[in-house]
Amino acid sequence: MTNFRSSYQLFLADLDGVIYEGKRAIDGAVDSIVSLQRSGIPVGFVTNNSSRKPETIAAQLAEFGLPVDPSSIISSARTGAELLSKSMPAGSRVLVVGGEGLRDQVTKAGFEVVSTVDEMPAAVIQGFSPDVAWHMLAEASYAIQKGAKWFATNSDWTIPQDKGMAPGNGTLISAIHTAVGQLPTVAGKPEPAIFGTALEHFGIPGSATLFIGDRLDTDILGANRSGIDSAVVMTGVCTRKELLAAKAESRPTYILGDLTEILGKYESPKQTKRGYKCSGAEVELLGNKVRVTAGDPKSLGALKATTALIWSSSTPIYGLDVEPELYE
Repeated sequence: MTNFRSSYQLFLADLDGVIYEGKRAIDGAVDSIVSLQRSGIPVGFVTNNSSRKPETIAAQLAEFGLPVDPSSIISSARTGAELLSKSMPAGSRVLVVGGEGLRDQVTKAGFEVVSTVDEMPAAVIQGFSPDVAWHMLAEASYAIQKGAKWFATNSDWTIPQDKGMAPGNGTLISAIHTAVGQLPTVAGKPEPAIFGTALEHFGIPGSATLFIGDRLDTDILGANRSGIDSAVVMTGVCTRKELLAAKAESRPTYILGDLTEILGKYESPKQTKRGYKCSGAEVELLGNKVRVTAGDPKSLGALKATTALIWSSSTPIYGLDVEPELYE
């Protein structure tokens, strides 16, 4: 059994899909974070959202009943501005494609924000905003072709919205990539840079940190690349099917149903003669068939046992016959 609060000195969490979903707080998430805060454990928030200022995000969290210092919100805009500072002198002109949060961070870093190639920018930094239009992508493309260095806050292909999944910053990056034939330096998850910003801010090593997210391709992959233990919560983007098929580099250290489980003890799957068991569920590998032999196949225990079995199998998942109830 793992006791999270005694095992880690710092908790870092994603926001959308972990703390809230759109304009709604996820059940139990706020109370769980508040409980950690009252225990004296620092909690930071690492987000690829670069369109809003940390103060704006903090105000939203406060409305949910979660008091947060804006400085503890580590955005990809902040890390993107840090990458700019390491690459060019203060005062350089930077063409910003993105929202208020990104423009604010670039300005605070001492750069002059411009919006057209005619202003001779030394760099382009691109982040998501629902207001990004074709002419902005075109100006960025022209500047990059003329030699401007290209940075991006994040490369998420999709972004969750109230109505469903929508194109994310990665989709907009691909539009410019098609025009210029090169790729940007990326600040946000899954790249290690944003995790480095968070660890430096809190002054706690990655070995004593747990990162909590809902996406394997950004949150979990990024934490793994940064040497940080990770937990995926099943309240956001990640599905059971995606988790079972996860490649080694995107597999979390822990699997949580929701954030409330961070306050209790974590039960890891235990190996049996033919498979694994966890929390009353048992899953076995019978030839190439993955079958539940005890417990509810829809339970979190069954999911944890099945991931342990599949991830440790010498047969890739496409060669296994997995009981549908485990992933549907």
